[in-house]
Amino acid sequence: MTGQVIHTDARGVVAELAFGPQAMIAPHSNPNTTLFIVISGGGFVQVGNERSRVNHGEAIIWPAGVLHGAYTEGSEMRAIVVEFSGVDDAWARGIIEGSTAVLPSGEPGAARPTPTRASGALTERSNAGPEEPLPTGEPW
Repeated sequence: MTGQVIHTDARGVVAELAFGPQAMIAPHSNPNTTLFIVISGGGFVQVGNERSRVNHGEAIIWPAGVLHGAYTEGSEMRAIVVEFSGVDDAWARGIIEGSTAVLPSGEPGAARPTPTRASGALTERSNAGPEEPLPTGEPW
C-alpha cells in the first residue's frame, strides 16, 4: 500500500491511499472523525464490528474512537482519506454525517424543513454502478 498527503492544516489531513491486492489498514481507532472515499476499484471496510464491501464512488465515515480498517484481496483500491483534527470535530461531523435539509422554495410562506442526522454507520449499498469482482474472506 502506498499513500501521499495531499493537504494538511490545523483542521486535518487529506491523503490519497493506493491499495494493491492483499493490502490492509489493520483495525484501529483514533481520536478523530475520518471520511474514507473510494475513488477507484474496491475492497472491504470495517466500522466497529460491521464489515462491508465498498466500491468506487462510495464513502464511509469512521467516527472518532470507533474501531475501523480497510483491506483488499484480489483487487486494487484507491481512496481519499480526510481525517479531521482537533479535540472537538463536531463541525466536521455535522457536515459529513448529514445535518441536511431541503431548502425552501423562497415562496412566501414556504415552510422551513427540520434537519436530519445520519448515524455514521454502514448503510445498505446502492446499485449505482458496476461492482468490482467479489473476492471472499477477511484478513482479520
